[in-house]
Amino acid sequence: MSTSILRKLLLTAAFVVTAVTAASAQDQGLENPRSTLFHQELKDKKVVFLPLSMGFDLTEGWAAVMRKQAARLGYSFEIRDPAWSTDAGTRALSSLITEKPDVIVLHNPDIQSYARLIKQAQSAGIKIVQINLESNSTSDSYVGADWTEIGIQAAEAVAEKCDTGKGISTKIAIDTGVPTAASDVFQLDGIYKVLKQHPAIQVVSQQATEYNAEKARSIMDTVLQQHTDLCGAIGIWDNQDTGTASAIQQAGKGNQVFLVTSGGGNKVGCENVEKGLFNLYISYNVPLQGDILNAEIARLLQIKTAAGEVKTMYFTPLTQITKANVNQRNCWTLDDLK
Repeated sequence: MSTSILRKLLLTAAFVVTAVTAASAQDQGLENPRSTLFHQELKDKKVVFLPLSMGFDLTEGWAAVMRKQAARLGYSFEIRDPAWSTDAGTRALSSLITEKPDVIVLHNPDIQSYARLIKQAQSAGIKIVQINLESNSTSDSYVGADWTEIGIQAAEAVAEKCDTGKGISTKIAIDTGVPTAASDVFQLDGIYKVLKQHPAIQVVSQQATEYNAEKARSIMDTVLQQHTDLCGAIGIWDNQDTGTASAIQQAGKGNQVFLVTSGGGNKVGCENVEKGLFNLYISYNVPLQGDILNAEIARLLQIKTAAGEVKTMYFTPLTQITKANVNQRNCWTLDDLK
């Protein structure tokens, strides 16, 4: 066999082997290096959630969404439950600074209590996401409601019903939660920005309920006894405002007092709209917040910047729920999120 023929046969064989190898690679696909890196960056990291308390719709909803992503992506997820105690929350946060998880998801009881500890955590290299209730200290990320916008929307709705010549009177009541919480201080700012444009409206009561439905009911009982012609009421949170609604209904004022509240869009809140207990329910959509929260957790676990170096925020969209638009799309149950 001549050298030229042998060379041709060898080249042909090499071509066949290369073609077969390429075909095999094509059949088996190609590894996506971005997917591989993404999963490597998140695997075995540690995320801890420090809520106000577990056991109610907001925190249980966020936790369910975060827990599901952690299981999917291979990082650990823990909850430290202070059960409504700011002191217990402070101790838990101090302990976490020593433990040094990669990310802490923080639900602030007020704007000041955790402010110093947030800075300490970031100095220790821990990234902080604040969920729905802000602190005076900004962190790596905030995901949650824009309480100023909620206040504006609530006050505009009440003004539309109770300004001069529109309702039985121009009297309204405001129920807050905890006076130093972000939901109170920022929402009140939004409310009064609107009320300054409607000087005829009288705020005849503004009292804190401490998120307690029974206290909210008692306050509204007294207000209605003193002001039988009350036209409107603004509450800070749907769970406490079931008490306000109960007092209004028991007084036979359900068709007189226009009640506005806000919350995470849980099915129970929507049912209270359907029953006529809440006239307007401003939802900040816990499932959507959970999804955005998860995206922020994944981002912070991947980026190489130091804790506290870059600060971002995202105010989640608000949905005004009334009898006219209440439906399954706007409302959720915890089972939906698990």
